[in-house]
Amino acid sequence: METEDRRGWRQQLRDALRPEAKPAPLSRRAVRADVVLAIVLTVVALVWVARYPDSGPVQIDRDAPFRPPPPPTPPGALVPEEETSSLTGLWPLVVLSALPLAARRRYPLAAFAVVMAATLAMVDDASWISVLTCVIGAISAVVHSRYRMWAMAALVIAAVLAGLAFRDTEPVLPGWSSPAVVLLIAGVLAGLVRIWKRQLAASRDRYARLQEAQEEATRRAVEEERARIAAELHDVVTHNVSVMVIQAGAARKVMDAAPERSKEALLAVEAGGRAAMAELRHVMGLLAGPDTGRPDTPADGLEPQPGLGQLDALTERVRAVGTPVGVAVSLPPDPLPPGVDLAAYRVVQEALTNTIKHAPGAEASVMIGYTDDSLEIEVTDTGDAHDSPPADGNGRGLIGLRERLAVYGGELTAGPTLAGGYRIKARVPWRIA
Repeated sequence: METEDRRGWRQQLRDALRPEAKPAPLSRRAVRADVVLAIVLTVVALVWVARYPDSGPVQIDRDAPFRPPPPPTPPGALVPEEETSSLTGLWPLVVLSALPLAARRRYPLAAFAVVMAATLAMVDDASWISVLTCVIGAISAVVHSRYRMWAMAALVIAAVLAGLAFRDTEPVLPGWSSPAVVLLIAGVLAGLVRIWKRQLAASRDRYARLQEAQEEATRRAVEEERARIAAELHDVVTHNVSVMVIQAGAARKVMDAAPERSKEALLAVEAGGRAAMAELRHVMGLLAGPDTGRPDTPADGLEPQPGLGQLDALTERVRAVGTPVGVAVSLPPDPLPPGVDLAAYRVVQEALTNTIKHAPGAEASVMIGYTDDSLEIEVTDTGDAHDSPPADGNGRGLIGLRERLAVYGGELTAGPTLAGGYRIKARVPWRIA
């Protein structure tokens, strides 16, 4: 256990010392703002040192005899040559104590190190501007550096060095306002800012991921809805249009020889068209939902989707195009769930439609039975009796049926029979928990 704890502690230490991911490139506006800030502070520091050369703290040797400080140089008076030479040697340090802040976000640790070193090198001539540049450098190092632990360590070291460098200066600063305390306070505030920025970035990432997940879910829902609409329209249109095409062809062939039979065929075409329009209205009504805002559309005007109760009408339309159909139906005593009822109807409709399209003149049989928990459907035909060319099709009907039955835990098999016909078998649970 101790070994695992030690390994975990080492791993946490390695994670803390490891640099964070590279931030996004700085914008031109941010770079210009840093450069302008550094130049302004540098100019102000240079002017302050030139105008008030004796304004910095004075190092006190507590073992030396007391000597009064020299009087300040009045404004406009000539500065002695010794002081002028000392100021000339001080100006590079003044520049280095402020100008590196131009790279405070690109190279935060290096900028803070240079500013702090220059300030410590001119302890006797440091001013409030020097303290300000150190604070800005410290905040920048903690907030923007990829090396978080190294930045905190550099801040602590800088605070200790500042405390040692300014411990024997005049005027003596209160403990709460010493450079060491100021740097530590700045570091704590910078740490809070860093934590806030990380939490804000994490929140934005979570929001972006949630938004992407929502968009993906919306896309999937749209695709599933399109597939459902396509399957439903296929089931509705294919059967009725196939019947109408066959009836229209029959009417064309007997129009001159047997006008009465032609009339019957056209009436069957009309009936098939009306049935197709009725089912299309049902489908589109269910997709759109009731529109109570339109005065000409009643809220309860939607009729139910077809089910096995309409099986007789379906088989009559198939018989009308010359395909004999035998039906044997045995349903459970309890009513079927609406979805299962519709799925069973679509299985029979698709199977008979395939018989009309691919085996004209064949005989079909429909058998529907049930077990304790499943509805069994079997539709067979005897095959093409006229050797007709195969009708066009893309197989979408059977694919749609499998998907429809899979929703209820059912399955569908389809294939040729040994006698040369075709069989479609379906099983769908009718007891839905």
